[in-house]
Amino acid sequence: MTKPTSAEIRSQFLEFFKSKGHEVVASAGVVPRNDPTLLFTNAGMVQFKDAFLGEDKRRYTRAASSQKCVRMSGKHNDLDNVGRTARHHTFFEMLGNFSFGDYFKRDAIAYAWELLTVVWKLPKERLVITVFGGEDGLPADDEAREIWREVTGFGDERIIGLGRKDNFWTMGDTGPCGPCTEIHFFMGEGTPDVSQFNVVEPAYDGSGWMEIWNNVFMQFNRAVKDGPLVPLPAQSVDTGMGLERITAVLQGVTSNYDTDLLRPLVERAAQIGGKPYGATDGDFDVSCRVIADHARMTAFALAEGIQPSNKERGAALRSVMRRAIRFGYMQGLREPAFDQVVSLVIDQMGGAYPELMQHRDFILAETRKEDERFRETVPTGLGLLEKFDGWRAGPDGAKVLPGEVAFDLHSTFGFPFDLTEVIGRERGFVIDQEGFEAAKAKHSDISKGEGEGGGISADVRVPVQYRNALAEVGPVEFNGYAQEVDEARIVALFAVGDDRSITAVTSLPTGARGRVVTSRTPFYGESGGQVGDVGVINAGESTFKVTDTQKPVHGLVVHVGTVTAGSLGLGDTVTLAVDRDARSATRRNHSATHLLHWALRKVLGPHAQQKGSKVSPEGLRFDYASTRALTDEEIARIENLVNDEVLANLPVETEVTTQAEARARGAMMIFEEKYGDSVRLLRIGRESVELCGGTHATRTGDIGLFKVVSDANVGAGVRRIEAVTGFGALELTRRLTGTLQQVADTLKAPVAELGARVEKAVERERELLREIDALKRQVMTAGGGGAAEVTALAGGVRLVVARAPSADEKGLRDLADHLRDKHAPAVVVVGATTPEGKALLVVAVSKEATTAYQAGKIVGQLAAVVGGRGGGRPDMASAGGPDGAKLDEVFARARSIVA
Repeated sequence: MTKPTSAEIRSQFLEFFKSKGHEVVASAGVVPRNDPTLLFTNAGMVQFKDAFLGEDKRRYTRAASSQKCVRMSGKHNDLDNVGRTARHHTFFEMLGNFSFGDYFKRDAIAYAWELLTVVWKLPKERLVITVFGGEDGLPADDEAREIWREVTGFGDERIIGLGRKDNFWTMGDTGPCGPCTEIHFFMGEGTPDVSQFNVVEPAYDGSGWMEIWNNVFMQFNRAVKDGPLVPLPAQSVDTGMGLERITAVLQGVTSNYDTDLLRPLVERAAQIGGKPYGATDGDFDVSCRVIADHARMTAFALAEGIQPSNKERGAALRSVMRRAIRFGYMQGLREPAFDQVVSLVIDQMGGAYPELMQHRDFILAETRKEDERFRETVPTGLGLLEKFDGWRAGPDGAKVLPGEVAFDLHSTFGFPFDLTEVIGRERGFVIDQEGFEAAKAKHSDISKGEGEGGGISADVRVPVQYRNALAEVGPVEFNGYAQEVDEARIVALFAVGDDRSITAVTSLPTGARGRVVTSRTPFYGESGGQVGDVGVINAGESTFKVTDTQKPVHGLVVHVGTVTAGSLGLGDTVTLAVDRDARSATRRNHSATHLLHWALRKVLGPHAQQKGSKVSPEGLRFDYASTRALTDEEIARIENLVNDEVLANLPVETEVTTQAEARARGAMMIFEEKYGDSVRLLRIGRESVELCGGTHATRTGDIGLFKVVSDANVGAGVRRIEAVTGFGALELTRRLTGTLQQVADTLKAPVAELGARVEKAVERERELLREIDALKRQVMTAGGGGAAEVTALAGGVRLVVARAPSADEKGLRDLADHLRDKHAPAVVVVGATTPEGKALLVVAVSKEATTAYQAGKIVGQLAAVVGGRGGGRPDMASAGGPDGAKLDEVFARARSIVA
């Protein structure tokens, strides 16, 4: 019988649930949308979290997907185990079916059993079911147990009750949760003994009982950590089945690495390593599996614009990439080769995930770059170990490398700990493991204390008052695409205290700071990089000045501001008026942002993906993926492309469609954004097609003039363009023109001749500086040379000490050179005191004397005298310190050192 391919298995799963009335939903990215509590998407339900909470109304109530997932730690995916076992992975695909208040336990169980035993024909004697058996005051899930009995005909020996750890599912500390039922399959030869069933992961070779499908029955939500479980608005279902696991089952292999998903990658790694996989070398096989798994995460992470760095997602990616690269290095691969395996990932999976093919060049270039960076750290680490002389003695007399030194090699120089261990085995030393862990923990504590607020792991919470308001009044209708003034009724009011606390109230008096929610609004709530609208809300003689508009919860629009006259009350009918000038400026800048994105990709290539943006009335800020600055020529090309579209004065076309249709039409989808099933498609100009919910110009000509203000680096692999349009561009032009005229007046020259005049003035300044330097050297060498004290040393070498007449480091070096040449072979020590009382020191040593006297070592000891630090080459070194009054002590110390 022909074994199904993984692609066929993925398709069969989705088609099965499509036949059961499920909407097949495309995978979300591995970067979660609007969920700062997650580093990566780690389960199929992540993109449906708002639907489970009742905050996002979908056009369907049941869905199925194959979700790209990344996990770096936890029950099934501890990084150190990846490659060593048959199951652990950093990247995997999760097949899932979901019900949002539609079907519940009975249908979920029946669907699972039908797919496994009727469609895929898995032998029932190899299956065992687990259900929640009750714990910590939560009752056992007897309902699920009874349904399983009816559907399968199994007795209790095959329907096993387990505790909260195994059969009660939560997504972190907060969020939707509930009891779950798991389906386990016996992997390996022979007939399974059900009495020996346990939930421990299979053996390293993959044999034993393996969980293949988890059905979670979403009944509760935990809003805060350790808080109470609150029933969800509707009972829901969330299931997850690893594609790698079910493929191993259906292809009859015990290891995920032997499936068609991973075995070709393993074989490619083995081919590069020059040995057959699965022969006799266990360490080599582990390396091949590590490289295969990590190549998949690398490809998918880079495809979404994540780049290796030292922070958050970038740090996670770098650790995975370098783990794969160093496993190859430890097997003898001395040239970059990881990109060859990543390339095969793109070939294999590019059909199912087009973003891999779209960003192929960028993915491979970044992979090779990181491989080369890692290899640069190896000789550095080896050199530091060669020079290290602080070895400790172990209890058995072995040389011990202090743990803090091993950690410094890792954290400062990027030298991996396990590579240090390998070198230790080769060179006869061990590492103080406890000291390493202690240094690591100390570093982690410091990082946490000094990190920026609002990071990936920030405990972001929406005030419960907003959630309650949404539950009570329902979603707020936004009608601001078509109008800027409207009437509505106040449905919720909140007062803001001096401590920023938010309290639901029935009225807001004059002077009160507050939040206003209306039944509908033309005000745009901040999202998608566009700032919230400003304006006023009027009720008769009462006025509420809106200084910001927010969307704290999906579906809720909150007007932020202050009552400047009269008072507002719950139920009042009000007139909402958006500030038209601010809205118009924002529209121009937002539409220009789309054109800028298009132009950047046109000039730099498809890797220049959007990484973030901010659109306001004042201008636009656009972050994009790039490792270098734009040239002047590239900026000019980008400006020309955008302004050409502006001058064409083309209509901005807007259409509401499905996500699948938008993707088919080539719409740009920003990975940092979250899209619903119904999306707003914008065509701006002749080629820019993006999904966007923001407000935009009516025609490209409304933008006016587009002008880039700056291009700057904001982080590893990310740059930021700031630009202006319309009146902002006009104001910039006026300021620049005014500055040019001011310079022209100062130089008494026409603006048209400024370039030549400034160049002439700069060249004259250079000439004067050269003359000043020459005069300084004359003063130094004449005065300093005459004041030099010369002492004969052993071997014909002379010690020369001199106090320089002025404190200029370049002058000191010139004087030291002059004295060294004059008295060669010589050791020269020159010092000076700055007007601020600080010391400057320079030590120069003749080349032929550097075997006995090292300038860098000498200056280091002298710097300590003046309370400073220094260093340099064996023949020339410099130092500085705060205590310039101790120059005589420096010279005396120099005599004792060289003597």
